[in-house]
Amino acid sequence: MELIKLNERIWYATPEEETDRPVLGYIKGDRYALAVDAGNSKIHVEKFYELLQLEDLKLPDYTAITHWHWDHTFGMHAINGMTIAGHKTNEKLKQVMHWKWTEEAMKERLKSGEDIAFCDECIKKEYSSREEIQVKTADIAFKEKLSLDLGGITCELIATEAPHSRDSVLIYVPELKVLFTGDADAEDYYENQGRYDKKLLKNYIEYLKTIDFNTCVIGHSPVETKASELAYLEEELAKL
Repeated sequence: MELIKLNERIWYATPEEETDRPVLGYIKGDRYALAVDAGNSKIHVEKFYELLQLEDLKLPDYTAITHWHWDHTFGMHAINGMTIAGHKTNEKLKQVMHWKWTEEAMKERLKSGEDIAFCDECIKKEYSSREEIQVKTADIAFKEKLSLDLGGITCELIATEAPHSRDSVLIYVPELKVLFTGDADAEDYYENQGRYDKKLLKNYIEYLKTIDFNTCVIGHSPVETKASELAYLEEELAKL
């Protein structure tokens, strides 16, 4: 994992493929700092915080969650400050809090479709002892939109039904025209067998076109420009 400086206000930690650790973002205001996503474990969070401290960046006051999937939320119990999630994300996390982590329970969730094989395998790699898994809901939940004034910089949290997950939240920094999308642009592995839903993808593309951003920070992929992101999604839409 590396900490990359995008501009004078924004950094992001690179993803780690082995246990599906996503990008973690950091937005520095004059008064408050906001992180994007909480990672997949306490170890992931601690590694991120070590990188921040090496750059003399204070620990985040808030952490915004892009969607409910384990790799973006299982570190929530270990973050500094308060967590913020969309209402749909919080409702899903309430369900996941009741999941058991025995071998039998995990196999049952694979059979029922509640969980998927890839996540099951990565969870077992990330957690040598699954007793360490702690799932919690966010401290703050919102519907539709939430605007945060960090001091000198604004973050707009936007709930949207994206192709990857119906509870997706985009984090937009209008002053710098940067958009954090989490996994919103990816296929749906829970409800659509790893495929795109044509209507959801088309609606998502049209919505992205309305947002005035130049740079797109994606959950598990390299940073894209608006043009390259839209070109990729339009190409995927044309295949459907």
